[in-house]
Amino acid sequence: MRRAALALIVLGAFLAPSAAATLSKTYSYFPIRGKTLTEIERQLQARGPRLDSTGQRHPGATNLEFNTRVQYGESRGRCVVADARVSVTAKVTLPNWRDRARAEHDVRIIWDTLARDIRRHEESHLVIAKTHARMLEDELKSLPWRRDCRRLVRDVERTSARILATHDEAQERFDRVEAINFESRIMRLLRYRLEQIEAGRLEP
Repeated sequence: MRRAALALIVLGAFLAPSAAATLSKTYSYFPIRGKTLTEIERQLQARGPRLDSTGQRHPGATNLEFNTRVQYGESRGRCVVADARVSVTAKVTLPNWRDRARAEHDVRIIWDTLARDIRRHEESHLVIAKTHARMLEDELKSLPWRRDCRRLVRDVERTSARILATHDEAQERFDRVEAINFESRIMRLLRYRLEQIEAGRLEP
């Protein structure tokens, strides 16, 4: 799930006291068809969002944009970060299966399990992004004062680049772990879903 990171630095802008980092998200869906698991898999491979980083299609994707706004202040020859805000804009793309009503019962159960896991996976990327947005805010606000605001701007830029690089590494590490554990995770989730259906807690 490729993350796009963009830092916008605003010099001297007026900002009210900021709250914690914010995240706004939108969802879009791509249609897939098929009555069998093989057909569904082929549709995901053919119609899923393509990642620029790999050129491959995936069953879901999350695109993230970081926006950083910094207010600088000067007093008695000292330049400080008076305030910093980091917001994240997220666009999540998920599959929408159109042939559910025509598929066998077992296929529907497996799809429901897979679809929930795809959504959980993508929303986990949002949690990682917001965690790093808060980290970036905190580090920017704690930067030491400088006698020259130009030096402080460079400190802000370096700190932003470092935290965003750490964010991308965390996202990629999460994807690797999820890929390794995919089969065992899906089987565990499928067993749990079947147990819930048999107990009458979920609709078949």
